Amino acid sequence: MIDPLQRWRGYGEKPDFAGPLSFGGVPMTQDPRDLEGLDVAIVGAPTDDRVSDRSGTRFAPRAIRAASCPPGPHLEAKVDAFAELRIVDFCDAPVLPADAVRTHQAIAETVGEVVAAGAIPIVLGGDHSITDPDARACALRYGPVGLVHFDTHTDTGTEVFGVGESHGTPMYRLVEAGLVAPERYVQIGLRGYWPGEDVFAWQAERGITSLFMHDVRERGIRAVIADAIERVGSGPAFLTVDIDVLDPAFAPGTGTPEPGGMSLSDLLLACREAATRLELVGADIVEVIPTAIGSADVTALAAERIVREILTGIALRRRTATAGVTGGLEQQPRPQSHP
Repeated sequence: MIDPLQRWRGYGEKPDFAGPLSFGGVPMTQDPRDLEGLDVAIVGAPTDDRVSDRSGTRFAPRAIRAASCPPGPHLEAKVDAFAELRIVDFCDAPVLPADAVRTHQAIAETVGEVVAAGAIPIVLGGDHSITDPDARACALRYGPVGLVHFDTHTDTGTEVFGVGESHGTPMYRLVEAGLVAPERYVQIGLRGYWPGEDVFAWQAERGITSLFMHDVRERGIRAVIADAIERVGSGPAFLTVDIDVLDPAFAPGTGTPEPGGMSLSDLLLACREAATRLELVGADIVEVIPTAIGSADVTALAAERIVREILTGIALRRRTATAGVTGGLEQQPRPQSHP
C-alpha cells in the first residue's frame, strides 16, 4: 500500500497539486488483501463507451481526484470522515476502451472485491451505465438494494438510439434483474423532455417513486430527501448521483445538461443526509466531463465535494450507531409515485 503523505511527514501538510494522485491523499492500493478491515474504498471507473451525447467522462476519476483537498473536519457536521473512517483509494478498474462489455465486467469485479471485504465502494464514474455493475456487485452480496437516484433523467429506458445497454438504461436493467427493489427506489430532480409516458407508466406499475424538480422547489430539499429516506427504509441501499441533476450553472461539464436543476448546496445536504440515515452499501458519482485541471474544474470540484458529503454521512452514521442514538430529519408524508 502506498501512503501519498509519507514524504511530507515532518515537513508539513501535502499541497493538493503535489504527490501521487489519490482521493484526498488517502493510501492507495490495487491489492484486494489491503481491503480487509476498511470502511470505504474509492474506485475509479474511467469509461464513456455507452454515452449517447457528449463523451469525456473517462477523464472524470482523475479529475475528481485532482480536485480533492486534504482531509479535515466538516465545519457544519463537526466530523472528520478521514479521521473516523478507514479509507483507501483502490485505484481504477482495468477498463478496456471500445470494449464496453469487458469494461463493465472489470468494474463489477473490482467493486465486488471491495464489497467482499466488507467495505463500502464509492465509485468515480464514468458514464451512468456504470451503475449497473456497481449496484449489481452490491446486490449480489446483500440482496436487492434500495436506490436513491439523483438525476435529470430516469435512466429507465429500454433502449437509447436503438441500443439496449447505454447510460440511459441501467436502472431498467437493475430493476428487471431483481437487483433493485422498485418499491424502495426513489428518483430525485427529474426535469426536461425525456423519457416519455411509456417509461413513467412502467415505473408506476412497479412502485418506483419519482420526485421532480418542482417538488424540490415547492417543498424544499429537506422535505424531499426525508420522503426519499422513508420510502427506501431499512435494509441495504445504494446511492447514485448523476452530476446533471445540478443546474448547469453549478456543473457545466456534463454530457446532457438541462437548465433548471438543483443547487449544489441542496445536493450536498441531501447526499449527506442520505448517507447518514440509510444503510449504504455502495455509491457512485457519474457523468462528469472535466474541462480544466484540479479545483479549477467546477464540475469535478462539485463531484469531489459530493463524495466528501457521502463520506461525512457514513461517518456520522457510524458515530451514531456507536453511541446507540437515533435521529435525523423529521419524517414527512410518504410520497406517491408519479405516473
